[in-house]
Amino acid sequence: MRDVFDIYTIIFLALAIFIFLRLRSVLGQRTGRERPPYDAYSARDAVRTSTNDNVVALPGRAAEAPRPVEEALASDRWKDIAESGSPIATGLDAIVGDDSSFDPKHFLVGARQAYEMIVTAFAEGDRKLLKNLLSREVYEGFETAIREREQRGESVETRFVSIDKADITGAELRGRQAQITVRFVSQLVSVTRDRSGAVIEGNPDKVTDVTDVWTFARDLSSRDPNWKLIATEAGH
Repeated sequence: MRDVFDIYTIIFLALAIFIFLRLRSVLGQRTGRERPPYDAYSARDAVRTSTNDNVVALPGRAAEAPRPVEEALASDRWKDIAESGSPIATGLDAIVGDDSSFDPKHFLVGARQAYEMIVTAFAEGDRKLLKNLLSREVYEGFETAIREREQRGESVETRFVSIDKADITGAELRGRQAQITVRFVSQLVSVTRDRSGAVIEGNPDKVTDVTDVWTFARDLSSRDPNWKLIATEAGH
């Protein structure tokens, strides 16, 4: 009986080894060079759009010739700033064509800061700060208003609550001078007091919605990187 058991044991072992070798030959071994898992969508309705075998149209989408890089960049250049082909976009293109370092988003950050600084400086009568931020003509108008206010003994208190919007509404290049118009929508508290401190205009407890349209300019031929306010008007 022990001999019979040994014979069957040998037979089963041989059969097991045979099955293992067959499975090994069918499944193979991973070598790190296998193709990626099959994607049924990548093979369905694939249409070539180029002589390059690596370029294939996405499934379910008609084949389109790829746009030139310059065209794609131009169409998205002023995203969230101006519509492609609009007068604003054309003006921004002209400015960046003369000054490649110009960035409208960075400009708007600076314009917001300048807007708040100028409004606050005007209220405080800070002529030195205003002179650095305004063109000569605008400064003269601001300075005259400050002087007349001082002669009447009046004072102004202005506090910003928020600047809700700052949108570019105009852009152009006049010679070498870049001009950009920005529409600001803000909330602030503003009060004018007489010599005795009595309120003669505004309300210290009331937040007022204010819209201003300001135009800034910069001489691109100058090394001075700062923009100056050249025009102001009340917005709607």
